[in-house]
Amino acid sequence: MRRELQPELLDSLPPDHPDALHNRRDLRLTNRFMGNHRWLIRTLPALLRPGEQVLELGAGTGELGARLAARGVMLDGLDLWPRPAGWPADRSWHRTDLLAFDGYDRYPAIIGNLIFHQFTAADLRALGRKLRRTARVIIACEPLRRRLSQVFFARIAPLLGANHVSLHDGHVSIAAGFCAQELPEMLELEPAEWDCHCTTTTLGAYQMIAVRRQ
Repeated sequence: MRRELQPELLDSLPPDHPDALHNRRDLRLTNRFMGNHRWLIRTLPALLRPGEQVLELGAGTGELGARLAARGVMLDGLDLWPRPAGWPADRSWHRTDLLAFDGYDRYPAIIGNLIFHQFTAADLRALGRKLRRTARVIIACEPLRRRLSQVFFARIAPLLGANHVSLHDGHVSIAAGFCAQELPEMLELEPAEWDCHCTTTTLGAYQMIAVRRQ
């Protein structure tokens, strides 16, 4: 299945639009079903060194970041959306485009959940150049690109009450997802410098752990 990017409907909606609010609910169900947050919460803390700052790309509604912060992770968020009301008061929120952000040198650990698939290979190369300068750990949870996932999503999502935005964006997100070693390759994480492990799950998650070799 060839990787293909299409615009997501959510990107055209203001954060307070009813369809966007419904989509947030659907994303919560998707993350719960796929186990994305559970995996990130289980995986990240063990890879951090004392005092390391973490940046969550595409932090969205802030739910994952807040859960990690409650576990003592020093995590800031980055997103085009406004700072969530429940975001920890002592943590920063960068409202900007991740490709334009110039503060990556403050964060040795980078995480992203369902965000990297939204970018072209060229954009990911550009992002990789930024991250490789100072990042030590990069963790991502993305859609696994396979037609079976699209078929399964199309059948299950309506039963869970997904709206038209979620149905459309879920389909195109899977088409823009990753297989094998594609994500570290697009970020140009060279094997001589990075230890990269990419795994997939039966529920359609593509998980990448990249740690800089010492």
